[in-house]
Amino acid sequence: MTDDTPAPMDKATTLAWLRRISGDIATATLRRLDEALPWYAEMPPARRSAVGLVAQAGITSFIEWYENPDSTPTIAADIFAAAPRELLRSVSLQQTLQLVRITVDVTEEKVVGRADHLREAILLYSREVAFTAADVYARAAESRGLWDARLEALVVDTILSGEADTELPSRIAALGWHGHGEVSVLVGTTPAGFDVDQVRRRARKLGVDVLIGVHGSRLVLVVGRDEDRESDAAPLSFLEIAERIEPFFGSGHLVLGPTVPALVDASRSARAALAGFAVAASWRSAPRPVEADDLLPERALAGDALAKQTLVERIYRPLEGHSTDLVTTLWAYLDNGRSLEATARELFVHPNTVRYRLKKVSDVIGWDATGPREALILQTALILGSIGTSEMARKRSVARRPR
Repeated sequence: MTDDTPAPMDKATTLAWLRRISGDIATATLRRLDEALPWYAEMPPARRSAVGLVAQAGITSFIEWYENPDSTPTIAADIFAAAPRELLRSVSLQQTLQLVRITVDVTEEKVVGRADHLREAILLYSREVAFTAADVYARAAESRGLWDARLEALVVDTILSGEADTELPSRIAALGWHGHGEVSVLVGTTPAGFDVDQVRRRARKLGVDVLIGVHGSRLVLVVGRDEDRESDAAPLSFLEIAERIEPFFGSGHLVLGPTVPALVDASRSARAALAGFAVAASWRSAPRPVEADDLLPERALAGDALAKQTLVERIYRPLEGHSTDLVTTLWAYLDNGRSLEATARELFVHPNTVRYRLKKVSDVIGWDATGPREALILQTALILGSIGTSEMARKRSVARRPR
């Protein structure tokens, strides 16, 4: 033993010495944290102070444990009781373990050579502290997970009910929703043994956000696309996204609502998707997934006011506004079993004129009357538009009558 090496001490003397130098150890620890950890140096003063409290509590707790080793679980847990709740949100588990490591290193440097069993005690206690830290963060993550699940269910219920309030944007932000672009709602059946995590992993690979709601046998996904993402590849359409997610739904129909500009508008997409899901069985050869707007005739027959309005505004009114000849030709074509010759004879025009007008119809509204499914959609729109036009004419006639 050299002259510079401190003489070994018994346990009572060691405890008294540790209590006397605990303040110096805490000060040296904070100085080392500032030098070694950039994240600590960049913290605001209040959080730096909170971290300092944790370090001080750890040193004090070690001295108490050294006196009574049987108190390990209680004392180690008390270290993190000194930390305010918000510190757990701003300091990660990895950063906490860095804090523990530096505190142990500084303490070891201060006590080297004082007692052979003291260094071993420090290592043993630091292990207990590391396990306790992991347990604290695991419990916090579990609690946050349960809270997120409840909040997500609340947001999805709000979207489905259409009763959006001023708190919806803040709830969405709390869930970590990254998408700032368009949104669509997907409705299908819930499979047996549904795994939420698998859906989230697939969504991350596709570069989209999802909110998931399980309502008994019905599974609802709110899908959001981030328009600001940096990628050379063209973004997937919502129908393509639905096709990639389709395997995670149960058997039966899968309906995709129309695209809306943002998550706060998702109730419009949800309303259409739910209405489509309710009537999808009436289309025998409906694809999976099927877009809610492809089920407009069935939805309108079931009394869906949104479907009726959509058919009139997207088909009847644009055609009527463009040319009455288009409406007349379309009516005649559909009434004559989609026969060009029969339509031409009824209208006293050449079949090529009918063909030209039908192409114009497709250019104006985007639907092709020559297909059987689209013909049904167009005929339903014409019927609804005519009913609305007759009703408006009747009301104007009544309004003009002298009283």
